[in-house]
Amino acid sequence: MNLRPVSGRISLTFVAALLASVTLGVTTNAAERPVYKDAAAPVAARVDDLLARMTLPEKVAQLRTVWEGKVKLLDSAQRLDPAKRAALFPDGIGGFARPSDMRGPVSPRVVPGRDARSTIQLVNDLQRDAVTHTRLGIPILFHEEGLHGYAALGATSFPVPIALASSWDPDLVRSVNVITAREIAARGVTLALSPVVDIARDPRWGRIEETFGEDPYLVGELGVAAVEGLEGPGKPQMLAPGKVFATLKHLTGHGQPESGTNVGPAPISERELRENFFPPFEQVISRAGPGAVMPSYNEIDGVPSHASKWLLQTVLRGEWGFKGAIVSDYSAIDQLADLHHVAADHEGAARLAIAAGVDNDLPDGVSYGTLAAAVTAGRVPLAQVDDAVRKMLEIKFRAGLFEHPYANAAAAVATTNNAAARAEARVAAARSMVLLKNDGVLPLALPKAGAAAPVIAVIGPNAAVARLGGYYGQPPVTVSLLDGIKAKVGTRARIISSLGVKITENDDWWEDKPVLADPAQNATRIAEAVEAARGADTIILAIGDTEQTSREGWADAHLGDRASIDLVGEQQALFDALKKLGKPIVVVMLNGRPLSINTVAEQANAVIEGWYLGEQGGNALADALFGDVNPGGKLPVTIARSVGQLPMFYNYKPSAHRGYLFSDKTPLFPFGFGLSYTSFAVGAPQLSTPSIRPDGTVGVRVEVRNTGARAGDEVVQLYVRDVVSTVTRPVKELKAFQRVTLQPGEARTIDFTLDHRAFELWNLNMKRVVEPGQFEIMAGNSSIALKSATLTVTP
Repeated sequence: MNLRPVSGRISLTFVAALLASVTLGVTTNAAERPVYKDAAAPVAARVDDLLARMTLPEKVAQLRTVWEGKVKLLDSAQRLDPAKRAALFPDGIGGFARPSDMRGPVSPRVVPGRDARSTIQLVNDLQRDAVTHTRLGIPILFHEEGLHGYAALGATSFPVPIALASSWDPDLVRSVNVITAREIAARGVTLALSPVVDIARDPRWGRIEETFGEDPYLVGELGVAAVEGLEGPGKPQMLAPGKVFATLKHLTGHGQPESGTNVGPAPISERELRENFFPPFEQVISRAGPGAVMPSYNEIDGVPSHASKWLLQTVLRGEWGFKGAIVSDYSAIDQLADLHHVAADHEGAARLAIAAGVDNDLPDGVSYGTLAAAVTAGRVPLAQVDDAVRKMLEIKFRAGLFEHPYANAAAAVATTNNAAARAEARVAAARSMVLLKNDGVLPLALPKAGAAAPVIAVIGPNAAVARLGGYYGQPPVTVSLLDGIKAKVGTRARIISSLGVKITENDDWWEDKPVLADPAQNATRIAEAVEAARGADTIILAIGDTEQTSREGWADAHLGDRASIDLVGEQQALFDALKKLGKPIVVVMLNGRPLSINTVAEQANAVIEGWYLGEQGGNALADALFGDVNPGGKLPVTIARSVGQLPMFYNYKPSAHRGYLFSDKTPLFPFGFGLSYTSFAVGAPQLSTPSIRPDGTVGVRVEVRNTGARAGDEVVQLYVRDVVSTVTRPVKELKAFQRVTLQPGEARTIDFTLDHRAFELWNLNMKRVVEPGQFEIMAGNSSIALKSATLTVTP
């Protein structure tokens, strides 16, 4: 071994690297079982023992993942070829991305994914090879997408997160993620890249459908529920069977990018970060303990998140005490050089990211592939690599992978998309839709036996297809709105249908370049739809987006953001033509982003915001249209009247929204809004005490009564306003909520408790404090329908 120094000196880092590469670890007896293989030993001791035995190349292998390169490991039957693995990855494989897909970033419509048995065959082959044919037998960490159900062939597809957020129901979000975790874990996968807790403040941004909306408190509560569903409650140290580690993403500012375009700079001040963007992450980390956190693609104040020591070390690990792994977004480390140009090359990008504290380079470890040479040359301290390896090994030990690396195919088949999962998908869809308008046309009535059957026209580009949204799975069966209506009415109504218009020629989320449908052909389709609906008694029109018109724009050649929030293509013309028939028209919105449907909102008889409702969306919508379900969802975002109002969110500062010449300054629909087939009265908040100290608590009691003739759900919402403060504060902030089901005439008293967290601000010295003074406590069923009481915080 040549120890001749570079430039006449041997760096301590270089020596440490060499020593690490040859050590075999320390045991009291060579015949003893290594500590890292002792399941009874503490995780920290196991990690220390294994880390001491690893060579530098073996360490770096643990910080990398395989995705696009997976095809190079497989034989002609798409099975693992151990010889290829040994040649390509002689130091083992640290992580493996999306084993359910066949060959990386390819549409499952082009190359179908693997079913449960095929996925498990690949997972088990890889694990068996890792455990038995690598020097130290370190198992592989597999990860999958699980944003609204497991994104895999045969798995259950739930409503997209913005729809789940419309339920205002943490228990529902928790139960959906319990099923998601169970289906992912059943295939031998340990890590889910979910949930997203970015607050979303720009509907032009195509990823808004992946979020829980615009409010920090709502997003935080639903984020906690999602992580508890994936990992289990109580911040478990060891992963239980049927559970997966969550990945909290994307830290941060991702949901309000410059110009509304994905990965754009986030021009956000530290105060704004701490008041609005940080709180969901801090709440989820402190209360639910996610296994991993993923930084965002964007820059903040000139520093990309993947290179920000302040964000990842000072705030995330220091202030919030996060102990888990920090995993990169896909190719985000490479982008430090390729997009942000804060590094000259991929090694420079790796140096920035490892120094900032990013532990794992997804999806293929291109940049971190340079680390071994950089450590050897003294350009990266070995201690930084060791710290990152420690975090990745901790996940593997906490998951029990060293003891139980294999999955059971029969159990996975029985677990995946079973009857209970499908039933929960239907419940989730039913609780996620929002009734935005109803002049009394809904619910639709079906005739009694022997009476004439009404004619219902089901029209629109989203009527006969189940829109699943981005990061979608491939469930065995999907139910469109048309399917659901036909199943609901049977022979009691005559159903006619027509496409009306196409939105895009292709609705494949993976397709790079969307092509809008031809306007001339759509004009013909509109005429056909009008003729089809001419003899109908009622028209149900399904419009909105396709998976191509609202999606993640992950590359210059794969865009997903829009400069407009109006309906795409000729959908407005379709509505206008049908409206001229003079028939009652019910509009069902199936879309990824909130759209400025001004004319539709004004002229339709009823409007339901459904978002993308998952595999059972059609059945749930039919249940709602015909009154078997009473919609009770509320908007988790503000719907603007036009793109010119953006950014538009309810918790704005007092100086915002002065108004515009010739335009309405109010939103089309406000945050927290949603109607019901019944009516409710929400009383004024009653305080347990008129004053508290800064560290005190106050009880808030609110009565809600069902004043209508149907059972239904109401969401009681509690807001706070700091009347006078040393720094400007929002006009109102959500601080508590509860969804309740009430029978006709039933009243219920809801008790909330507000502590110091509800009244805190970041003062002029950027310290989190409660300032004495008056606070307005407001209760109601939306952000604009509120009654108030005054609380005094005394010095």
